[in-house]
Amino acid sequence: MGRFDETRHFRLPGDKPESAEEIIEAVYQSLKAKGHDPIMQLVGYIISGDPTYITSYNNARSLIRRLERDELLEEFVRFYLIEHDKKR
Repeated sequence: MGRFDETRHFRLPGDKPESAEEIIEAVYQSLKAKGHDPIMQLVGYIISGDPTYITSYNNARSLIRRLERDELLEEFVRFYLIEHDKKR
């Protein structure tokens, strides 16, 4: 059978972000575009769980809620440690 029995995912450019990295980047860009400090807004959201820390501009609030807060924290820690390790 090979390739014909596998499910393939087709995405058009401009489709909604799917991965945690894509979601975080989209939310970050939306917060910047609205003049917010993305780091402080994301920290506020992670600590409180209050989605109003995230702008609704470009559907950012709905995007961020696709991820659990612990998933966000895990992604940030992973990125920090990987980047820190590169500097060694």
